[in-house]
Amino acid sequence: MRIRPSHLVRSCAVVAAAALTLAGCAGTASDTASTGKSQPADTITISAAASLQRSFDEIGKKFQAEHPETKISTISYDGSSTLATQIVEGAKVDVFASADEKNMATVTAAGLGKNPQVFATNTLVIAVPANNPGNVKSLADLSKATTVLCAPKVPCGAASTTLLDNQGVKVTPASQEQNVTAVLQKVAAGEADAGLVYATDVIGEDKVKSIVPEGAGQVVNSYPITALTDNPGAQEFVDFVLSDEGQKILKDHGFGAASSSAHG
Repeated sequence: MRIRPSHLVRSCAVVAAAALTLAGCAGTASDTASTGKSQPADTITISAAASLQRSFDEIGKKFQAEHPETKISTISYDGSSTLATQIVEGAKVDVFASADEKNMATVTAAGLGKNPQVFATNTLVIAVPANNPGNVKSLADLSKATTVLCAPKVPCGAASTTLLDNQGVKVTPASQEQNVTAVLQKVAAGEADAGLVYATDVIGEDKVKSIVPEGAGQVVNSYPITALTDNPGAQEFVDFVLSDEGQKILKDHGFGAASSSAHG
């Protein structure tokens, strides 16, 4: 049978209309499926003092479990002075937790962060290898032992200087480290007879033992925290650290309770 041109045009039009209808339905189905997808999580980055590593690793896991909508991308640990410099120079950080108020002030003075709050405190101890080869018993013994300290600009270094000055002890350190973790590692490895670290650092460390020096209670480091961006997840993390649950974790790791608020 011969198909006339007019019939062919009408057949093509019907096929085209059907194709458009199917395409429209497919589009609607796709749109419906997309509405069922969860929204992308807020992603936050955190910079925290080296002495906070064990406690913040635990806090991060608990926070993540309770706030699945927020993803912690990284938690960077280092000396507070190093972190503060990185932040002021433009590092992309959502939350900063410092081991002292001085380095927090450096950040807030640059117009970053608002109303930092103290969330924990810490004091110094003398760390020695488990067998105490230098027979260190007091601060005075550090002057004749191979001693490592934090660099003066680092919170643990500034606290060490104050503690030693208060007790009239002169120490020529074998090395000055950029964070308290490095001091502890050298003592644990037997590369030094002693070092001044935070009380929290020696908890659970079998390779070292600690001595509470005279005057330690008068040299207390206050740890402030602040959100640096408007990312909702950043403030949620700060609030979690300040919550009863966050405070319990910090206490379990040896930190003292927060007693005041930091001011930039």
